[in-house]
Amino acid sequence: MLALLLLISTLLVFSHNLAWAQDSPSLAPSGPWDAFNYAPTSRTVYATSIRHVEPSVSGSENLLNGDNGGATLSENGAWVTLDFGKEVGGLISMNFDSMNSSSSSISLAFTESPMFISPISSDDSSFPIATMDYDGVLPVPAPLPVGLWTQPAFSLRGGFRFLTIASTGDNTPVTISNISCAISFMPHADDMTAYTGYFYAKDSVFEDEDFLTKLWYAGAYTVQTNTVPVNTGRQVPFEPQGHWANNATLGVAGPIIVDGAKRDRAVWPGDMGIAVPTQFVSTFDLLPTRNALSTMFANINPQTGALPESGPPLSQLGSDTYHCWTLIGSFNYYLYSGDNEWLSTIWQNYTLAVAFIEGKVDSSGLLNVTGLRDWARQGGGGHNSEGNAILYKVLTTASALASYANHTSLSLSYSANASALKTAFNSAFWMPDVGMYRDNTSTTLTPQDANSFAVLFNVTLNDTQMEKISEGLEKNWVEFGAVPPELPDTISPFISGFELQAHFVAGNDSRAFDLLHREWGYILYTNLSVQSTLVEGLTANGSLYYRYYQGYNDDAAYTSHSHGWSSGPTSALTFYVAGLTITAPQGREWSLAPHVGGSTTNTQAGFGTALGWFGVDWERVIGEQTALNINVTTPEGTSGAFTIPKGVNGTVKVNGTAIVEDAQEGQIVELKGGILQIAIS
Repeated sequence: MLALLLLISTLLVFSHNLAWAQDSPSLAPSGPWDAFNYAPTSRTVYATSIRHVEPSVSGSENLLNGDNGGATLSENGAWVTLDFGKEVGGLISMNFDSMNSSSSSISLAFTESPMFISPISSDDSSFPIATMDYDGVLPVPAPLPVGLWTQPAFSLRGGFRFLTIASTGDNTPVTISNISCAISFMPHADDMTAYTGYFYAKDSVFEDEDFLTKLWYAGAYTVQTNTVPVNTGRQVPFEPQGHWANNATLGVAGPIIVDGAKRDRAVWPGDMGIAVPTQFVSTFDLLPTRNALSTMFANINPQTGALPESGPPLSQLGSDTYHCWTLIGSFNYYLYSGDNEWLSTIWQNYTLAVAFIEGKVDSSGLLNVTGLRDWARQGGGGHNSEGNAILYKVLTTASALASYANHTSLSLSYSANASALKTAFNSAFWMPDVGMYRDNTSTTLTPQDANSFAVLFNVTLNDTQMEKISEGLEKNWVEFGAVPPELPDTISPFISGFELQAHFVAGNDSRAFDLLHREWGYILYTNLSVQSTLVEGLTANGSLYYRYYQGYNDDAAYTSHSHGWSSGPTSALTFYVAGLTITAPQGREWSLAPHVGGSTTNTQAGFGTALGWFGVDWERVIGEQTALNINVTTPEGTSGAFTIPKGVNGTVKVNGTAIVEDAQEGQIVELKGGILQIAIS
């Protein structure tokens, strides 16, 4: 066991970042929601059931839950598949109890989805091939050592649910016992269930009334599995067929947030546009985000200001949109943390990077996208609406950051450039007869990404545009979710996460809930998935052949089943359904705007920042007139803006005192921090 602890300790390399004093908030309150937390209660986990066992294996039930008994694989080809019950990741240990031959050997095969359970191959993580057998198995060669054996660190498997153990030597029996997985993700967390945020609601429409709560926690756990030691990245160049290796250095410090548990195990700033808000509302585990962003700025081109598309060892270049996502992510991190020391450290590179992307705005007033790499969409070059919508978000957040950093003139300059871009954007891309934005200046294709971003980032000019876009986006839906015209035959939970938010912003709560039920309802419950974390993507018919024609080479086994970019509902449920979000660093200012038009009549949620606790609990009472009761707690000394929800009007009382008579939906009421009871009737 000491050898195991020493081995695991080599994986838990992370920077204490002593210059950064992160004031961690208190833990979320306990309640019935805790039952839905998927995070392991221990760093050592055991299989909970046997998924498959061959007749030539005896005693397989002894391999469950840390039982001391053993199982015997009696002949060559005997195999058993263990089910850990949810997504896990790390290093396997087991005991070899007795050997009757020096020629005995076994192999280990891993998979997230049960569709790829096999004694001869794992699901793929190194590279995609159509035969879906690139990774192969991890051989444990003869002679097998009697006693404890631990998987070599280089062969760490970052994400799996099912482990298949097969006898590969001669026909003499092999007895194994005490099979466990030492969790490698969240290396800095003593208690992975110690969340600083929570969510709880009952869904009156979906077949599982706990769907919303389960989904919130599945998103949170997905991002936890994507939070890894800095020396556990996928090796690049990729290992040859039949092998994998996860011992590459991922950045300047760890722990660090990556795109997926199984793969790619690299920093991807676009993914962080969804994953980091998830992280904020659930665990407030912002150190991995700081390290990821610092890694991107450490790899800036010092002459041009260009940022890489991805972190090392991939270190791909040539993406204008992912360049922008690093800049947007910098704002998100500062908004959540208020980390002035970090902001001052990266400020020179940050402004250089903003100047780089602004320099691509040509005489049309639009960004001319020349760095074409992106989230896999097609047709993103030139005067593209997606790239320009993202640039608009860069400029508005850059203006805010410059203001926080006391660079007033720079803030005003960024703001003016954003206003000019907004005008040019609407002139170039809006199609009034269609009611949506087109993909570029020479097409009528209406992309999911650009239209969602336009609503969410406030590139639209009026509410009518937002309503039309929300309506138009629904036309892309199929049974299992939204199909982006810019990447046909695909369901992208990444882009759908932005669309989900856009429907809430447009004021169409019922449409947002429909998308939740349709897309994530399938993702979370389908027997193709791990039913605990969220899949990277699907085809339009719900299969795992995501991106089969766009880089993944018809390899359904390559698709990741724990991808933080698919966790958009977690923050959306907190920010929009519960309705509580922060609008100034650490929550000095906040917004209370519950969306009560969905399939829940009562919602509660909360999160913490360095300033303290932010919590909300609302209940909708439907009668002749919809009444709304809200309990909200925010830190003393903060200020907030309460927006009267759609479909609600009447007298607003705060702590029993009427402060607004005949309030109408959309009206804003200014509030002070503290413990408030709000009633509208």
